[in-house]
Amino acid sequence: MQMSSLTKNEKKVLYGVTRYPAINDSELAILLDVKLSTLTSIKRRLSTEAYYRTHLVPLVNRLGWEMLAVMYTQFNPVIPLEDRIETTKRTIEVFDEIFFSVGEEEKGFSMSLSQNYTNIGRINEIRTETFGQLGLLEKEYPHEVIMPFETSQIHRFFDFTRLLHHLFELNEEQTTPVVSSLFQTMEHYRFSPKEKKVFITLIQYPEETTQQIGERTHLSRHTIARMKKHFLDIGLLQYLTLPNLEKLGIEILTLYHIRFNPHKAPNANDLTYLDSPSTVFFASRKFEAVQLAAYPSYQEYKADEMRKIRFLKENTLIVQPPFISPYMFGRLVLIKEFNFTPVSRKILSSSD
Repeated sequence: MQMSSLTKNEKKVLYGVTRYPAINDSELAILLDVKLSTLTSIKRRLSTEAYYRTHLVPLVNRLGWEMLAVMYTQFNPVIPLEDRIETTKRTIEVFDEIFFSVGEEEKGFSMSLSQNYTNIGRINEIRTETFGQLGLLEKEYPHEVIMPFETSQIHRFFDFTRLLHHLFELNEEQTTPVVSSLFQTMEHYRFSPKEKKVFITLIQYPEETTQQIGERTHLSRHTIARMKKHFLDIGLLQYLTLPNLEKLGIEILTLYHIRFNPHKAPNANDLTYLDSPSTVFFASRKFEAVQLAAYPSYQEYKADEMRKIRFLKENTLIVQPPFISPYMFGRLVLIKEFNFTPVSRKILSSSD
C-alpha cells in the first residue's frame, strides 16, 4: 500500500494511532467511530507494512538530564556519502545521547538528549575534529542549537497529527499538540533496581505486551502493568507513534534554525504563527528556535518557507535570514532512527 491506495478507514486509523498513541483499541475504535474488529485488522496491516512504528520516549528531564540539542553541518562533498556515514557511525553516532541522525551528500543533522553542556560540547568537538580530518568542512564548523529544558519550550516533539490531518484531508476536529507538556517538569525521580530493569525493557520493546515484557524481566505481568502505568502517569515515559513519511508520499523534510532579533523577542502569538501544520518538531528559547517540517511537495515547502520568512521580516523578528535546509526523501539517509534505548541505559547506569 502507498498513501494513494489507503482507504478512508485506513487513513482514519493511521491518524488515530498517531493522535492517541497511548489508548487501547477499544477506546480508539469508539473515538474513531470504527468497528473494533475493523480497527484491529487495519492496525495489524498498517504495522506489518511499516506504515508506522510505536516508541516509548524517556522524559530525561525527570532523570537529571538538562537539555536537548540539534547539531547540523554543511559539508564539502569530496567524500562519498556512504564513506562519510561509515566514519560517523564509527566515531560520532556511537554516542548514546544521539537518538536521531539524517544525512545527505552535502549536509546532515542530528538530535540528542544531554546531561549538560559539557556533554554536548564533547560530542561536538569530536564531530568537528572528525570532519576536519576528513576534509569535509568547507567554510563553517558544525552548528549547535542548545535547548535547556528549564529555559526553553518544546512546543512539538515529533507530533505528526496536524500533518496527517492535512495530508489525508480529514474532517475530524483538529487537535492540540499530543505531547505539548513534554520535558517541562524538572523534579528528579529515583528508581529502584527493579524499576530500572522494567523501564529500559519497555523502551527497548515498546510494542510488546506486558506478558512479553514480564518474560524478559522475569517479573509478573501484573507487576509490569503496574510499573508501566506508574511511569506513564507521573511523566517518565511518553508514547509516540511515528508514521512512515516516505510511504505516505512526503517528499521533503526541512530543518529551520531561526535566530530572532536581539531587540525584539517573539511573543506567544508569533510562535504560534510559525508553527504551521507541516511542523513536526518545534523548540524555542527567548531569541532562538529550531523546527523540523515535512512536506508532500516542493511547492508546499516553498509556500510555507516564504510565509515564515515574510512574517519574520514584516514583524522585524529577525536581523539575518534563518538557516533553512531541505532534505529530499529520495536522497537522505536515516543514520540513526529514534533509538532511545542507549541513552536510557546510560542515564540509569550512571545513577547506580
